[in-house]
Amino acid sequence: MTFEEVLVQKNEEAPHFAGQTLEDVLAVAKNNHCLTVGVYESAKVMNVDPDSVCFCVLAADDEYECDIALQIHFTLIQAFCFDNDISVVRVS
Repeated sequence: MTFEEVLVQKNEEAPHFAGQTLEDVLAVAKNNHCLTVGVYESAKVMNVDPDSVCFCVLAADDEYECDIALQIHFTLIQAFCFDNDISVVRVS
């Protein structure tokens, strides 16, 4: 699903901001059962079929900065995404 398809599907005239558009894309992906949530679940999907992944959204929240294990997973996911030409979007 692309940003354009979401905009057409919602049929709204008002301009979207990047955050709202991302939110819309994720909501549509969830409704179509093609959204994977969670570090471990996402890593499994990307390992099995990286070509099925459009992009990866990672949290950039200060709340999780002290969780070293989670930061290591984020770093590994970013490296995997880079190696497989998967775009990474960091959101707070």
